[in-house]
Amino acid sequence: MTAPHATGAEEAEPLTLSSGKGRWVIAATVLGSGIAMLDATVVGIALPSINRTFHGNVGTLQWVVTGYSLTLAAFLLLGGSLGDRYGRKRIFSFGIAWFAIASAACGVAPTSLFLIVARIVQGVGGALLTPGSLAIIQASFREEDRSRAIGAWSGLGGVASAAGPLVGGYLLAVASWRWVFFINLPVAAFVLVMTARHVPETRDPSTAGKVDSTGAALAVLFLAGLTYGLIEGPTRGWTDPLVLGALVLAVVAGPAFLVLEHRRAHPMLPLDLFRSRQFTGANAVTFAVYGALGGALFLLPIELQLVAGYSPLESGLALLPLTVVMLLFSARSGQLSARIGPRLQMSVGPVLVGAGLALLARATDPGNYLTQVFPAVMVFAAGLAVTVAPLTATAMNAAPAEHSGIASAVNNTVARAAGLFAVAILPLLSGLTGAAALSPAEFSAGFRTAVYICAAASAAGGLLGVLMIRNPTRRPAAAPAECTFHCGVGGPPLRPVLVAAPAGGRQR
Repeated sequence: MTAPHATGAEEAEPLTLSSGKGRWVIAATVLGSGIAMLDATVVGIALPSINRTFHGNVGTLQWVVTGYSLTLAAFLLLGGSLGDRYGRKRIFSFGIAWFAIASAACGVAPTSLFLIVARIVQGVGGALLTPGSLAIIQASFREEDRSRAIGAWSGLGGVASAAGPLVGGYLLAVASWRWVFFINLPVAAFVLVMTARHVPETRDPSTAGKVDSTGAALAVLFLAGLTYGLIEGPTRGWTDPLVLGALVLAVVAGPAFLVLEHRRAHPMLPLDLFRSRQFTGANAVTFAVYGALGGALFLLPIELQLVAGYSPLESGLALLPLTVVMLLFSARSGQLSARIGPRLQMSVGPVLVGAGLALLARATDPGNYLTQVFPAVMVFAAGLAVTVAPLTATAMNAAPAEHSGIASAVNNTVARAAGLFAVAILPLLSGLTGAAALSPAEFSAGFRTAVYICAAASAAGGLLGVLMIRNPTRRPAAAPAECTFHCGVGGPPLRPVLVAAPAGGRQR
């Protein structure tokens, strides 16, 4: 395995999780990626307030969410590739600064179109910082600490994502939806200072050739064309020239991207990564679970505020148990996965998430929070706590450490693209299109259909876990040659070495 390389000529010493510098690295990367994760969920609570300000419709609200998700998903691969090439710390810091400037623009948006454009720009910053945060951990920590470090990153990052609705509800109660974006500025400044002082620079020394800008452009065209067509098709009509043109563009750009990446000597997306069954399986489960979750959490705050009469703060507090469960159990889930292997958790966890999402259909019935919403939140929170840490660690451990940036980017791209497609297509599948969809009766009926679709998608992720994920086999390490006759104590080491199963993954 290639050791992480510093900016200078000499190699950086691998960090330990128990060291002060190791903790600073965890803090900087969690907070950095956390503002991107937070922004992906905090805006959901603000959607009804944004709609009242700009008098939009479901399509407007979709674009506020998908404008960000679109560029985030489209540029994640490029962000990971740039980090491997030019330095993960450098690109991570640049992404944080970009994200902060775009957040300020979102906060002062005078029109819905300005807000959507600012969100699109903000997504580019998120794409630059997100893969770098996880790649820094993978490349900076010593091998025996990586699983725990990734578990801490996953758990604390999950808390940031889950805390979004609560933070958004509080800010809407004491200020306005604009502070949902302004809150990013002090956090970004703090992260930049921590990164400059404590995070080591690492890069992939094997990178060569030019940056794959053509591949990045094709990825953007594919995602943009597909998203535009799915969102605007129900409103403009499927035969509208713009809608047809966007869908044709997606059909052409997607295969062209794969062909280009296959032929390039130094592609933005090394397709060889997908020869690992473990890597492919982890990303397939990611797509199913994060798509289901993204679609449901897009519609839930609207359902609670528009139909059930919750205030923004109350709808944010509705998801508070999710934050608590993720905080308490995600790191422990990562440790359990390191001991028993990820297969069980990645098979059972998505089914639990699906069961919780199905229970959200009860939110459309008369009743109170404790009987209609709380049980559903607790069930899918438990499922996420079981799933998230082993899912992330499995995807990262299945790729060589020198490709940690692009492996992180692939996993994040899959998660964001899944949410993007869910937000674009779920209203269409559930009948929530046009201005009439925001009437309480129609929205409630569509929401019930939507959460059942999301539940089925997440449960399918559990089936993928059963079929594709394998546990590493445990073997005792061989005794050193010089200990054959004169060692005082014989026998296997106290902590066996994990060796990847033949079906996929890499040796550890």
